[in-house]
Amino acid sequence: GHFGHIELATPVFHVGFINKIKKVLETICYNCGKIKLDESNDAFRKACSIRDPKTRFNAVWRLCKTKNICDTDVPDEDQDPNDATKPRIFHGGCGNRQPQVRKEGLKLWGTWKPDKESQEDNPQPEKRLLHPSDVLGLFKHISNEEIRKMGLSEDYARPEWMIITVLPVPPPPVRPSISVDGTGQGMRGEDDLTYKLG
Repeated sequence: GHFGHIELATPVFHVGFINKIKKVLETICYNCGKIKLDESNDAFRKACSIRDPKTRFNAVWRLCKTKNICDTDVPDEDQDPNDATKPRIFHGGCGNRQPQVRKEGLKLWGTWKPDKESQEDNPQPEKRLLHPSDVLGLFKHISNEEIRKMGLSEDYARPEWMIITVLPVPPPPVRPSISVDGTGQGMRGEDDLTYKLG
């Protein structure tokens, strides 16, 4: 037989990657999909130069997870715009407030703390569920350059691939069989879940 697939009605977080998804959400801006820090931060620049991708991902995540606001570009007052000796690095962040991400079971929750201006009107932080479909859309916006800076790979480990949209269905010959009587000696058969896939 051939492999089949089931297209899910709504995306779901992959249970094996939910902690990684949480870390990526804590690294990037929830509005524009850019990394919350930019090259003007020395510690971030140093973290980006780490060669090992796993170490780089953790270093960048540690720096970004405490940031509550996405960095915006502030032009240098003393820099001549026509001066070509110092290349300008534009981050292009949006300046929006960032949620604190919490994992509860297989769900991710975002808590937005109110800023100083809106604190008088509404002192309570806003807490809402982060839906896999919203996170999928956000992850698709991340540029290849940002993915490389984070220590992921645009060819083999794009963040949106950690969210399941399609479930593969294997043909009967490759499905695992279980012992029907539970002893491991007797008849072999398919378990309930494997049977359901058919």
